[in-house]
Amino acid sequence: MKIAARAATIVATLLATLGAHPLPAGASDDAPGTSEHTIAMGDWNRPYLLHLPPERRPREPVPLVVALHGGLNDPEYVRRQSGLDEAADEAGYAVAYPEGLLGTWNAGACCWFARWAGVDDVAFLDELIDTLVEQRVADPRRVFVTGFSNGGGMAYRYACERSARVAGIAVVSGALAIGCTPAHPTSVLAFHGTWDPSVPYHGGGNMDAGVEFPFFSVQVTMEYWRWLNRLPALSWPVTGGPDGCVGTGPGPRVVALCTEQQGGHEWPGYASGLMLDFFTARPSLPKTA
Repeated sequence: MKIAARAATIVATLLATLGAHPLPAGASDDAPGTSEHTIAMGDWNRPYLLHLPPERRPREPVPLVVALHGGLNDPEYVRRQSGLDEAADEAGYAVAYPEGLLGTWNAGACCWFARWAGVDDVAFLDELIDTLVEQRVADPRRVFVTGFSNGGGMAYRYACERSARVAGIAVVSGALAIGCTPAHPTSVLAFHGTWDPSVPYHGGGNMDAGVEFPFFSVQVTMEYWRWLNRLPALSWPVTGGPDGCVGTGPGPRVVALCTEQQGGHEWPGYASGLMLDFFTARPSLPKTA
């Protein structure tokens, strides 16, 4: 409790500092490549990177991937870690790389500073997506979320609470850390190593400091998503995936898992290309009134 109280005090001080000295707004250009931007959330300007594909015409909405960094990392780290820019350029997607509080996301029972401070990261992602739709960067019917580790947990949380806004998610070395009752079916692709020391493949341990609740096993998590989507067993090979990638078979909604035997807490080299193929195969969300 003393540790949590001290951390909350540190976070409150940092938030006050950010409010008094907001980060500069990023450029508003519409050119291909990567640029820096911010979004105002109350008195706090939250940063993100935006990567636009080379073949996109100005003010042409394209599919969007929101990529969430791991715990104690930042947007530039996951950008380089994942190689998503290259895969997105080839597929014609935009990629937004938002930044969590002190490198963390409030994914529910995890993680650290964002959880202790009660940061509403769901609202932040809402505002990010709304902004990019309003700027005619993102197609609102083709929004996808991916994330690594703590960012993967945040991707799960966003799909749980905003299932009507996402056409699919892909989680790398992440854990479901919140009660999940989505209003709509959601396609899910997960990547996980059997020797992951941070988010154990077979479950166990504690989700966060001061949270004495074990991680669910990856298999249990995938079975839960399969049950939510009312899909058959994960027994079909995933098209284009290596051995160890199995899913629920053909159809508009798919739940799939790529198991990395003896893999650690890492982003597999093939993951970004496969997840873009997975996203491209998903149907668009229904039009809203």
